[in-house]
Amino acid sequence: MSHSEPAAQSFSLAPQTVQTAVRSALAEDLGLLGDLTTNATIPAGHKAVCHIAARQAGIIAGLELAREAFHQVDKTCTFTPQLADGDPVEPGAIVARVAGPARALLTAERVALNFMGRLSGIASLTRAYVDAVDGTGASIADTRKTTPGLRALEKYAVRIGGGMNHRAGLYDAVLIKDNHIAIAGGVTPAIEAARAGVGHMVKIEIEVDTLEQLADILAHARKIDAVLLDNMTPQQLSQAVELVDGRLITEASGGVSLKTVRAIAQSGVDLISIGALTHSAPVLDLGFDFESRATT
Repeated sequence: MSHSEPAAQSFSLAPQTVQTAVRSALAEDLGLLGDLTTNATIPAGHKAVCHIAARQAGIIAGLELAREAFHQVDKTCTFTPQLADGDPVEPGAIVARVAGPARALLTAERVALNFMGRLSGIASLTRAYVDAVDGTGASIADTRKTTPGLRALEKYAVRIGGGMNHRAGLYDAVLIKDNHIAIAGGVTPAIEAARAGVGHMVKIEIEVDTLEQLADILAHARKIDAVLLDNMTPQQLSQAVELVDGRLITEASGGVSLKTVRAIAQSGVDLISIGALTHSAPVLDLGFDFESRATT
């Protein structure tokens, strides 16, 4: 895995987003009765020092969510990161240390690790794709194939991994797909209606899956901003890029894997969108280990 530093490290999550996500996760885990195991086995006065450690190599993301989990359980917990979001990590490395009431540390542990493992996995997979297309000029982007309720967090992790975000939702850009075209009555009425229906600041993209369809939409190139080239071979993508000739942003999607992504990028497309970044990223294995009893 490349250890190059992504520009995405400057991105941050809104505090309200972090607080809301953590509050919901803790409520789900604690229910009405709280942590039965910890409360039964650990005296209330005990304090401890623990650390989050990597069990495998990857890219770290989600530290603020972990911090918030411990703080929401007990504000006296201290959370000290040893790394930053976007940093590479090797097996055995300590990611953060946490100190405070032992009950709070054990109660918040799983929520903290769930968020960090999920987001770090997305960041790690994204970085693998970014590294795979290095030098081609193509950018890696996510999609709306995200976990319901966690889209902002997962798209943040993509940025931390060095990728780009596609539209945040249905509300911030127009993407005309095959079903829109079919129901609207064709390419021309779909594009005309979309351009008339949104403001000049809203981007419009249209999906095509053949070069013939692409030739049709190029007649409307002044009214749209981007074209999504769906499930095309690298050879077809190269032909599509030549046809577009810089008039539109070109985005490739469908059939993308770590084995195929570089050939797709070498076709000359501007973007490659990959649903797997968020819907199939494996969780990065992180552990929570006891270090010592803290003095009171």
